[in-house]
Amino acid sequence: MSVPEIRAMQSSDASVVLEIYDEGIATGHATFEEAPPSWEDWDASHLAAGRLVAVENNEVVGWAALSGVSSRCIYAGVAEVSVYVASAVRGRGVGALLMERLIAASEEIGIWTLQAGIFPENEGSIDLHSRAGFRVVGTREKVGRMSYGPCAGIWRDVVMFERRSKRVGTD
Repeated sequence: MSVPEIRAMQSSDASVVLEIYDEGIATGHATFEEAPPSWEDWDASHLAAGRLVAVENNEVVGWAALSGVSSRCIYAGVAEVSVYVASAVRGRGVGALLMERLIAASEEIGIWTLQAGIFPENEGSIDLHSRAGFRVVGTREKVGRMSYGPCAGIWRDVVMFERRSKRVGTD
């Protein structure tokens, strides 16, 4: 088992990034989205910095990216994390490698707080975030109703996680 290379995401990675996102959607425990967006919409909703992919045997097997949480200037140092791993390599540490590099990349661009909203049933993601230094700050109860899959029609809770940088915004 080789260790994946983590590199900057390129526009040529778009189709596989969206395929991996679609695999996450199919689990019913990754997002409220029922289908991947167009690449243009995905691109517009994520920060330009901090876009990463994991590559193994010349294939992208995971990705990570940051999204802004508000247009208000006071939240310029706060971002939401997304980490998605191809189903074929889940449980092999790819997500941890991506998260480690994503945290470093976020601090390089001045992000002091990272946040994530995770369905309580997504134990792998909860474990990943907990091991990366995120803490639970609360649960948004029945925040949205699923529109697809085995959970269609069910109101879902989302556990809110947060990680405060020890390097940025410490003054």
